[in-house]
Amino acid sequence: MYIASETRYDQMQSRRCGNSGIRLPILSLGLWHNFGAITPFETQQKILRTAFDHGITHFDLANNYGPPYGEAERNFGIHMQRDWKPYRDELILSTKAGYDMWPGPYGNFGSRKYLMASLDQSLKRMNVEYVDIFYHHRPDPETPLEETMTALDAIVRSGKALYVGISNYKPEQAREAIKLLKELGTPCLIHQPSYSMMNRWIEDGLTDVLREEKVGCICFSPLSGGMLTDRYLNGIPADSRAGHDPRFLKPESITEEKLKVIRALNDIALNRGQKLSQMALQWVLRDEVVTSALIGASRPEQVLDNIQVVNAPAFTEDELAAIDRVLA
Repeated sequence: MYIASETRYDQMQSRRCGNSGIRLPILSLGLWHNFGAITPFETQQKILRTAFDHGITHFDLANNYGPPYGEAERNFGIHMQRDWKPYRDELILSTKAGYDMWPGPYGNFGSRKYLMASLDQSLKRMNVEYVDIFYHHRPDPETPLEETMTALDAIVRSGKALYVGISNYKPEQAREAIKLLKELGTPCLIHQPSYSMMNRWIEDGLTDVLREEKVGCICFSPLSGGMLTDRYLNGIPADSRAGHDPRFLKPESITEEKLKVIRALNDIALNRGQKLSQMALQWVLRDEVVTSALIGASRPEQVLDNIQVVNAPAFTEDELAAIDRVLA
């Protein structure tokens, strides 16, 4: 029987999510890659326990995380029964719908039918009565935004989610979605975009929208799929993500030009007494408009490595300028 560490809240820092009553740990655990059929169940269990024992109280899922689709939620549902029911009120659990999930016209994008049916399925797989946050996973170019946002509002009013968020919305799309949800009386809690040193698109307007509207931000892929680590400094190891599971990080994407940037960033990290992955996480958190950064882990030691950012010294102006020169 799992008993959580009594010191789990001693070190982890948290930030308020927009102007809501919710605080999130600055690092949250994403179950995107490593909670499907390809990861041993015991390894998954160790990752979840290590994260929670060190103050990571937010676990993030989506309907189609796996592989196969739904498997991460199914596995989490077993973990929920075995380990997490006594700690449910200490957890923030999230899931999403918006990408391809099942065949036919009702298993994708942003219709009211898809979002509501998907969440019902997710709750069954996860063995929970509600999630804390339910996201629309991506904008739908064909469904009226009013239909999608009205569905999110109805989901909160049904008690199946406490809060709602959006993901992958561009600045003006986000502003309109936030406006509609506010008018409906169910404020948008949070936006989940991709963001890293190698992918700075949110700085072109989205962070301004979130700051102005007082909406939280949790970024995914802060390590750029694993590129912003020391794993690829000298080639592609056979046991790395690009080496054995190239679904999201393909070997051909790790070009010599990118390696030059990664090596230069690694030098800055070493001068700070950090690993590159730790510096990359701290960098996305340098602006407090970012509430939390989502980490992925294939083993518990990676969680422990990432948590070291909690105790890292703040960046100096010179260090931030040096990083910007490398990334220019």
